[in-house]
Amino acid sequence: MKISKPTVIAILTLVAPTALLADHELLDRDIVAGERLYQQQCASCHGANLEGQPNWRSPNDDGVLPAPPHDATGHTWHHDNALLFEYTKLGGRGALAVRGIADFNSGMPAFDGVITDDEIWDILAYIRSTWPEREQEAQASRNRPHE
Repeated sequence: MKISKPTVIAILTLVAPTALLADHELLDRDIVAGERLYQQQCASCHGANLEGQPNWRSPNDDGVLPAPPHDATGHTWHHDNALLFEYTKLGGRGALAVRGIADFNSGMPAFDGVITDDEIWDILAYIRSTWPEREQEAQASRNRPHE
């Protein structure tokens, strides 16, 4: 079945704004402040260049996974904005508990009370700004539209 050019344009017109609206938390953020905050709050574990810790896919002796990279080689871009925000604000254990996963041994601390919600969003926007376009688009597509 051949789809006409006007039909393709109409479909793209309907789909493109949905992805944009679904990603609004990371739009118009202060990337420079996000990078500064990342260096202050995150780099000691996740690396100054977002490279993560060595062997990040293998648990340490205590069963905790090392900090993953936040660059395109990691899995941060596989997650939606809500999870990334909650993981940062509530810590790994807290964010997964909200989703019904109890007793998860995470090394990710909670930043609630350490940095503001807006600062968390600035950090996440900075991290995403470092990814290639393909990863940015893939991550944006994982976000549900906002009403």
